[in-house]
Amino acid sequence: MSENNRIYRVDKFVVPQAVRGEFLQKVDATHRILRQQPGFVRDVILEQIAGPGRFNIVTIVEWESQAAIDAAREAVTKVHAENGFNPQAFMARLGVQADIANYRPTAV
Repeated sequence: MSENNRIYRVDKFVVPQAVRGEFLQKVDATHRILRQQPGFVRDVILEQIAGPGRFNIVTIVEWESQAAIDAAREAVTKVHAENGFNPQAFMARLGVQADIANYRPTAV
């Protein structure tokens, strides 16, 4: 598949310093699941070290297609349900704010 057709899931988070470790443990566990899914290309988990932006944790996952993202979402949801983990409740409890979207490379 052409790299121009790839889709990037970009999740940006405002994570209070006091809950950083707990939050990153869950992010790591979720990314371990994602890395096993068909259509996964690569990922990176980033932490802001300088600059004025409010998002201090950013994750980027490159996927071969939207279908791969949809299937991965189902797989992660299933594992979370099996483990009794609710991501929305978890983030609310920690006071984490999120901005989540899919991106595609520009034609320029």
